Amino acid sequence: MKTPLINQIVVYTIIILGALLFVFPFIYMILTTFFLGTNTLPKPNEVFSVTPNFKNYIAVWNKNNFTTYFMNSVIVTSVAMVGSLFLGALTAYGFSRFTFPGKELVFRVFLLSMMIPGVINIIPQFVIVKDLGLVNTYSGLWLVYIAGGVVGNMFFLRGFFESIPKEYEESVLIDGGGNWRIFWHIYLPQSLPAMGTLAIFIFQGTWEEYFLALTLIKSEALRTLPIAIMMFNDKYATNYGQIFAASLIALLPVMVIYMTFQKRFVQSGFNEGGVKG
Repeated sequence: MKTPLINQIVVYTIIILGALLFVFPFIYMILTTFFLGTNTLPKPNEVFSVTPNFKNYIAVWNKNNFTTYFMNSVIVTSVAMVGSLFLGALTAYGFSRFTFPGKELVFRVFLLSMMIPGVINIIPQFVIVKDLGLVNTYSGLWLVYIAGGVVGNMFFLRGFFESIPKEYEESVLIDGGGNWRIFWHIYLPQSLPAMGTLAIFIFQGTWEEYFLALTLIKSEALRTLPIAIMMFNDKYATNYGQIFAASLIALLPVMVIYMTFQKRFVQSGFNEGGVKG
């Protein structure tokens, strides 16, 4: 009887130590933001005695148009997320419910395009956006962000759409509804768990995207937050309190989006709303 108890203690001890090992750098980062004028990183035994304050956060928020860059990222990321979700869902609906010539070939070409590293695509993407006259505009960013995410989003949602019973469509067809009504009233509501999970990934990927935004956006007033963070790091490279404060402010929207969608959709389970026996 004692052996299983000892084994459980050992297992839980390893789990706790492992969790602390991964959580400690984040805690250290938060506590470092409470130090003022830090030209060197504080020692681990010093961070736990610091007095909490928000002076670095206030200073960062009011420096170098940080507020403007933050709001720019909110606008760019929100539109890109909604557009990517909608277009990805529409494409997944087409591949899961319609038959057309070359369907599987197009699908395989789509999958092949996912294997191409994103950095390689920057030059052709820039050329296309430039030819369209959309350089240094959010429209150019949205075009690339939304179009670039269609394949991955379609691949993610297609399998989920195929699991939705076709019997659901019959009620809409009986009422005289068409494919658009089926998509809007059947597939989108039934796929909310998957859409919520996908929204987290889209928001995080777009919010943290740096290279494409740096390539397409030339005006300082239109810069997004990742560009501002890099410039901030270059300018205040030795002020670790403010650097970490800026990083945490940038991380906050991602955490909010994750907690919102994870709580509302993922925890409810993917089978919610399905056919019940």
